[in-house]
Amino acid sequence: MAIEHTDKQASLRAHLDYEPQVLKFGTSGRRGEIIHLTQLEFYINATAELEYLQTLSVEDGGIRRGDEFYFACDLRPSSTRFVDAPPRRGELAQAIERAIRDAGLRPVNLGPIPTPALASYALEHGRGCMMITGSHIPFNRNGYKTYTAKSELLKRDEAPINARVEQVRQRIYDQPLAESLFNGQGLFKAGHQELLPASDAGREHYARRYTAFFAGQSLQGLRVLVYQHSAVGRDLLVDVLRSLGATVITAGRSDTFVPIDTENIDAERLAAIQALVTEAGELDAVVSTDGDSDRPLLLAVEHGRVRFFTGDLVGMVVAEYLGADAVVVPISCNDALNRGQLKDMVEPKTRIGSPSVIAGMEAARKQGRRAVCGWEVNGGFFLGSDIAVAGHVLKALPTRDALLPILGILFSMRKTGLPMGALFDRLPKRFGRSALLRNISNVKGNQIVRRFTPADAVIRQVVFGGGQPALLDAERRGLPASAAQVQWAEQLRASLAAYFTPALGFGSITRIDYTDGVRIYFSNDDVAHIRPSGNADELRIYALADTQARADAIASLGIAEPDGVLRRLEREISD
Repeated sequence: MAIEHTDKQASLRAHLDYEPQVLKFGTSGRRGEIIHLTQLEFYINATAELEYLQTLSVEDGGIRRGDEFYFACDLRPSSTRFVDAPPRRGELAQAIERAIRDAGLRPVNLGPIPTPALASYALEHGRGCMMITGSHIPFNRNGYKTYTAKSELLKRDEAPINARVEQVRQRIYDQPLAESLFNGQGLFKAGHQELLPASDAGREHYARRYTAFFAGQSLQGLRVLVYQHSAVGRDLLVDVLRSLGATVITAGRSDTFVPIDTENIDAERLAAIQALVTEAGELDAVVSTDGDSDRPLLLAVEHGRVRFFTGDLVGMVVAEYLGADAVVVPISCNDALNRGQLKDMVEPKTRIGSPSVIAGMEAARKQGRRAVCGWEVNGGFFLGSDIAVAGHVLKALPTRDALLPILGILFSMRKTGLPMGALFDRLPKRFGRSALLRNISNVKGNQIVRRFTPADAVIRQVVFGGGQPALLDAERRGLPASAAQVQWAEQLRASLAAYFTPALGFGSITRIDYTDGVRIYFSNDDVAHIRPSGNADELRIYALADTQARADAIASLGIAEPDGVLRRLEREISD
């Protein structure tokens, strides 16, 4: 005799044989561990975002039913095929393609191309797009990033999207299992599905963007090693450099995904690159990107040895080359910017993450700035307005881009006649290093930050001088301080000083900035900045100092095991 199920028992949700993990927003889209990334979870979130985009006006980047909608992916195995480890996961691009079609749009597969190549093509055509990528994070994770027809999703979009995600989730979960696209494992019942044939249009458009802009200039005479690893733009980068006259040597190509974090190049990675350089012979530079090729990696080669430059220094050189009149950077960037030729072009510093930088560039344009750009410590470079150089116009691309900073540095070398190292040696002498501890939950990281953060969110800085601590807002205007707030500030300074001690080389604390995380300034010009990652269980420390050795030391003191600053803070919160 057949058993009759109630409506609840017959629903898709009641038949799921796993506990779903919600895919959350980070600073660059949604990401998570593959074990939790079912096609169902991808489909729910993508469907909600596509529905949201259709509620926006055209002026705000809205899309309409019947429009083409583009998607692309990086080279992670799970992006386009199933991963052979239980539980079965993968074919995430297939979930995105189906969500696009079911939202009444026409999916167009642009294949494996860089995130900025997809964005550039979509924005040029006034269409939205989605990139399936986990960027630089380990291969056992993945995610995706959505663009309106005008820009990346911004912070203002997150709350209404999350509300719609819950509506769509409930709608899909409540469907009877018999009517659902999905089975109890969160996979399409139809099994393996072939993607639409990929178009080369996005790749070709992106390459032309730069070959046309730099037309009439040449990289001839430069010998460049392209460290290819598993970057999705590894062949496109080679083609563009060769078309512009560089001699290119390729090395390090990998069929296994390599998680390159351009913000955190460790000694092991540098040693691997050094081995490739030694084998290649005489070189002028090493260039590469992260996994989805929206963040550059640049290294000079001096007397056969590699020398790495952080993205915030790269941004300064490129902005000078482009003739920027406004630059927008997050609070974590190297403060050499405030001491060099661009100091009068610096806009208010933002929170970390591309949405915040993009919002800052929008504000700069509204103030009448005409040549606007921005960048991050990780090297991602944003073009907030059209820029003209030598009679050629480069259209705005307000998303992270790796190819423009790579080319900007190489052409700056050509323009000045200087090797890469000398180009950077002209900048003010401030040195940075970032480091991280993995497997510290976002919950724990945020608890550490809250412990040293004022309850009043209006307070963005606390400044210590000879007298009473001063409290400042986001515009650096003084705020009235109660006796309790003054006492809190003095106790705060003493608490932090117990971790950042004179014995470790730190001066007295002169200022604390809360734009994003806790950024501590010291009387000897050291800077230590603590912040949890926005998209992974990691706690970062950013360091600045007047020598590279000191910056390295601050970062090392932060992540030292078992009694470094971050571990001590973690234990205190646990206690």
